[in-house]
Amino acid sequence: MGNPWEMISLEDYENHMKLDSVRQLQGLNEMMQGQLDAFPASSVMILGVAGGNGLEHIRNGQFEKVYGVDVNAAYLEAAAGRHPALKGILECLQADLTRKPCCLPKADLVLADLLVEYIGYTFFQKVLRHVEPAYVSCVIQINAEHNWVSDSPYLHAFDALEQVHRQMEAAALEQAMLEIGYRAVGTLERGLPNGKKLLRMDFRRS
Repeated sequence: MGNPWEMISLEDYENHMKLDSVRQLQGLNEMMQGQLDAFPASSVMILGVAGGNGLEHIRNGQFEKVYGVDVNAAYLEAAAGRHPALKGILECLQADLTRKPCCLPKADLVLADLLVEYIGYTFFQKVLRHVEPAYVSCVIQINAEHNWVSDSPYLHAFDALEQVHRQMEAAALEQAMLEIGYRAVGTLERGLPNGKKLLRMDFRRS
């Protein structure tokens, strides 16, 4: 059975995420700008890059290499097409991170925004052990209610994600990172509609 993210169109995903009742696309975009600027890195890997939301914040000469990783090939095609200024720097890699991460290169910085929810702590640890970044920055969603997908006309496009989604807890993520040698160095919260929050958690390799 394939990964359910391969079945969700980028149009449905982005249209849902940018609704005024959701506003995650906008929130993640602003948070990613801060993530990109926060660490001394020459290479960055963005896990779950989707259509490349936030890549426009990468300044000329900021990174020698940018890796965009996603399981959905159509997402990667869109990400590359939307950011021609990154040609020669951006490399898009199709990978299912719940399988062996052997295809991934090394990178100084890893960004994982709304990604750990869908692969789990153990697979995230395996990816980081392989990529060996000095810095990791994650954004997780903290839910105020049981419904982790906000109501919208696109709601049922995400039905298949029920089989892979996990509720996130900051303490559990911090513990999982400690187990592989990363200590927390900062957090930042952003409120969302419906009482939800985006929580950025930054880590440095010990």
